[in-house]
Amino acid sequence: MKRRDFLHAASLAALVTTPAIADKTAIRRGAKIRWKMVTAWPKNLPGPGVHANRLAALIHDMSEGRLDIKVYAAGELVPALEVFDAVSQGTAQMGHAAPHYWTGKIPAASFFGGVPFGLTANEMNAWFYYGGGLELWREVYAPFGLLPMPAGNAGVQMAGWYRKPINSLADFKGLRIRMPGLGGVVMRRLGAVSVTTPSSEVFMALQTGALDAAEFIGPYSDLPLGLYKVAKYYYTPGWNEPGSPLECIINQKAYQRLPDYLRTVVTTACQALNNDLLAEYTARNATSLKALVDDHQVKLSSLPDSVIDALREMTAQVLAETAAKDATTARVYAGYQKFAQQVVGWTAVSEYAYLKAREQS
Repeated sequence: MKRRDFLHAASLAALVTTPAIADKTAIRRGAKIRWKMVTAWPKNLPGPGVHANRLAALIHDMSEGRLDIKVYAAGELVPALEVFDAVSQGTAQMGHAAPHYWTGKIPAASFFGGVPFGLTANEMNAWFYYGGGLELWREVYAPFGLLPMPAGNAGVQMAGWYRKPINSLADFKGLRIRMPGLGGVVMRRLGAVSVTTPSSEVFMALQTGALDAAEFIGPYSDLPLGLYKVAKYYYTPGWNEPGSPLECIINQKAYQRLPDYLRTVVTTACQALNNDLLAEYTARNATSLKALVDDHQVKLSSLPDSVIDALREMTAQVLAETAAKDATTARVYAGYQKFAQQVVGWTAVSEYAYLKAREQS
């Protein structure tokens, strides 16, 4: 990487770099370092699986080979839903997952993932980098010895795959659905049975009837999982995850031992690929959705307005109850809400107003 390009990237990284605490075991400059990255994704899954490999490769190249990261797919070193603990305990120095997977462990983590009827991808990035969201996120993870960084966003997701059509709220009663995070809590309140099933197990669960429905990400990642083969009804809008951050979580002690320039490399790479994945999903979701509908006869449908209204009403209750769980979650929610109140006004007169105008043309 050319020196002038690296310096330009480093200036961007200043937005997200955390000052390192002095560590007598710091690795000398120029030494080659080998890390492990564990992920919550199947090997080379389009979207997050490929993206984790891309992040490791970018860090390797930007560091001129001095920081070499071996990537382990879900199940290769630890199960998908044990990424957080593995990095916290030092089994691996880095992890790639989604914040809302840890809702049961850390209620506040929900607000750094997809919040039902919440901020979009662009709004989430604005909150992270310029609205205090990243500082709150790092405070929440600090007791676990972890440093989180935004490392990708899938944008607006889909509402999920269903084996039977959804015509009314009554169809949620007893429905077994894979939906993590706060969206899953909302579904449970409406009578469904929601679970956080690893993505590698979703197809089999739908095929055997262990699940009646499943939400994963969107067309680009859903297509290769083959979910259309076992559930033909594909629903929109993605009320449950309108902005879907992925995270790179780093063992704090390992990060502190890095020389300054390698810390800058890591943070710069995460920020670069955070933007890259959103662009990729926007492009690939379009072509993948067309393939699902045209080639695989998927029934693309919108949830009924009455269902959306009930989901929105229950979401408000769930968010308020989640915020009341503990002081930390309350503070994170207050920060999220304060920024949301500021940014939605601009979104309304900019992107939303334009999209309405475009529809009318």
